[in-house]
Amino acid sequence: MTLTDTLLRPILASDGARPLITYYDNSTGERIELSGITFTNWAAKIANMIRDEFGLAPGDRVAILLPAHWQTAAVVLGAWWAGCEVVLGQADGADLAFTDEKNLAEASPANDIAALSLHPFGRGILNLPPGVTDFATTVPGHGDQFQPDADENGPVLDGLLATEVLELASATEGNWNSQTRVLSTKPWNDARELITGLVSVLSMGGSLVQVTGADDSGLDRIAVTEKVTDRI
Repeated sequence: MTLTDTLLRPILASDGARPLITYYDNSTGERIELSGITFTNWAAKIANMIRDEFGLAPGDRVAILLPAHWQTAAVVLGAWWAGCEVVLGQADGADLAFTDEKNLAEASPANDIAALSLHPFGRGILNLPPGVTDFATTVPGHGDQFQPDADENGPVLDGLLATEVLELASATEGNWNSQTRVLSTKPWNDARELITGLVSVLSMGGSLVQVTGADDSGLDRIAVTEKVTDRI
């Protein structure tokens, strides 16, 4: 079983229709909410893209040069579903890099590059360099169901095994459960931040409200609106 299956199957089995990830960008007024089912479909599309578009196999390395964002979460879970190791923040030795436009140069050491606009309405990026794949116009064509080729047995995140990631996630959790709704403004720049800010929430079946660009009063309003039970 892949780490993605371990994290998402219990959520889908309990109530896949409830909100799983809610993303706010207060600088643009963006609010996007994904249920467990919708998020899983996105992760499946990305896993299919990784395997079928780029030809990656279990054990290959996927670099992620992206901010904390709902699409980043889907890319991470998609990469794990495809059996790949996620490497954060640098693309040296990577078979594929997912990056935003500003980090294209840093992604260049990867064998292949997929660029994300992170636009709330799914717009692509114009005038990309030759050989760079536009995520927004490519991923919709891939299927929203995924069957892994093999179980994970190698590293999944910056050299950590899936069991180690889950152990670290368990160590960061409070008294969280499936009713927990966590508000976070934390980045996902390294393994520990990603585990604390994303994996720990999913592993307990909770839901995440990820916010960027909000001041303290804005965060308080969001916490009330979204019925937040905890903050990190």
